[in-house]
Amino acid sequence: MKRIVVIAALFVVLAISADATTPDEKFEKVAVNYIDGFLAAHPELATKIGDHRFDDQLSDYSPAARTKELSRAKQSRVALEEFGDGSKLTGANRVDLNILRDNIDHEIFELEQLKEADWNPVLYNQSLDETLYSLAIRDFDTPQKRIESLRKRMEAIPRVIEQAKQNLKQPPQLYTNLAIEQTIGADHFLRLDLDKLLLDQAPQLKKEIEPLRLQTASAIAHYLVWLIQDLLPRSTGLEQIGGDNYKKELAFFAGSALSAEDLIKRAKEDLQNTQTAMYETAVPLYRAYFPQADRNLLEDKKKVIKAVLDKLAEKRSETSLADELTKAATEAFDFVKSHDLVTLPKINHATLLMPELRRGEFVAHCDSPGPLDRDGKTFLEISPSPKLWPRPRQESFYREYNNYMLREIAALQLVPGRGLLNARAQDFHAPTVVRSVFPNHAFVAGWSAYAAQIMSEAGFGGSEVKMQHLKMRLRIDCNAIADQGVHAANMGEREALALFREEGFQENGEQIINWRMVRLKPAEATSGFAGMVELLDLYEKAKAPSGETFDIKKYNDEVTSFGIPPIKYLRQSMGL
Repeated sequence: MKRIVVIAALFVVLAISADATTPDEKFEKVAVNYIDGFLAAHPELATKIGDHRFDDQLSDYSPAARTKELSRAKQSRVALEEFGDGSKLTGANRVDLNILRDNIDHEIFELEQLKEADWNPVLYNQSLDETLYSLAIRDFDTPQKRIESLRKRMEAIPRVIEQAKQNLKQPPQLYTNLAIEQTIGADHFLRLDLDKLLLDQAPQLKKEIEPLRLQTASAIAHYLVWLIQDLLPRSTGLEQIGGDNYKKELAFFAGSALSAEDLIKRAKEDLQNTQTAMYETAVPLYRAYFPQADRNLLEDKKKVIKAVLDKLAEKRSETSLADELTKAATEAFDFVKSHDLVTLPKINHATLLMPELRRGEFVAHCDSPGPLDRDGKTFLEISPSPKLWPRPRQESFYREYNNYMLREIAALQLVPGRGLLNARAQDFHAPTVVRSVFPNHAFVAGWSAYAAQIMSEAGFGGSEVKMQHLKMRLRIDCNAIADQGVHAANMGEREALALFREEGFQENGEQIINWRMVRLKPAEATSGFAGMVELLDLYEKAKAPSGETFDIKKYNDEVTSFGIPPIKYLRQSMGL
């Protein structure tokens, strides 16, 4: 098999060499060929990033299709060997060669080692609900054209459902439970939300597509019954991916120069330093809130922090979460402008409650238009408390996501955080779309945390919001520690919840959410932590020579001008 792949790759190289004359042209042809095939195999991703050639298709999850894609990826990987260390390439191609290599290696690892289609029912939900929702909510084309793509995708859903039933044998219960929750949301979307989001804009097509819509909803309802009655009872697989696979996945996600061992050490150190900063911030607030309190209590750092957080949690709203987040977003925009922290691109945004089909993986989310979809709307989404939680846990959820925490979320997720970074990435241009297709997760998560920190340092929201910012920093630390603990060691639920509660000061509901998240997404939490510390290290290195004269706006504009590559390549591009 290996010999066949090498021979096939040789023919690819010869065909490319026949048409291309320079190393740059040859690389660009390899990149275009691989990306075209990759997006054809992952049409849901293509829609998400703004490449609409495959909007009428869904992924093929059959073993034959996966084998074919694996062979194609290996051929492309061999073809890239011609370019060596990239020294003969120029400009962005030098970096994009390495990014493309890393991501092809990641696809090969996923297909050969992890084989997620065989054990993760949540994977199929990208075809059953998420991709339909994207066509409905984003107006990148006329309603008529989007409805036609929607029709063809709905026609393909029975095939996806059958492949899920054939492939899934013994998944972890955690993933099956989430798939059930999101499939309930998909059923709700098809029966109720699809009309107002898209179909009502084209009444005649709505009438024509109605039988298919009802058939699709029925198919998903029957699939839901299968998930509950057939798959759930045999969902006894292990959640942990194992230490070796974890380190490989972390290397791919983070693209970091720091090892897993380096990162866990830094996370523990940062936890202690952040708790100290939190105590120093809490003391003046504690004295103001509790003027009659025993002064001796000030010696107990954790009690002081907890008392202040409890007081701040009183300012919250259970009925207007999205409205309060809208206010917070406006305040964040105004603050960035008035403090000149970074150039603000045009961001057409709206805040809304997260649709049910997306809930269960995160509480807040910035759904930006794809890097190839210019002028699209950015949706800042916030999830309410899970409906089935007992009332005390629901109350703890809203205590966690109090009005001050919503200011922190606006900075993290919208501006100057994730939403701004995604908008700036649309302005990056290179000979290929490598960085548009493969943005680096650590950079995205790390920039969000860095952006919230510069807002806090500039005084956004005062000491009250700073307390929430530091609490969020503790969450990043704790999640990184638990991530490695669960997937590369033997950390169990009791130990993880104690970490979240005692060291991260998390409310009960938030503990449950983060315990689920670190188990669902191996290496993502540590990757986000890696991005944060690497960007903060880069910031300190760039700032050191200038001191008080450091131009933070100029620096932030430069950091966000290269797309979203791994931070080690960002550092290289900046000469740092």
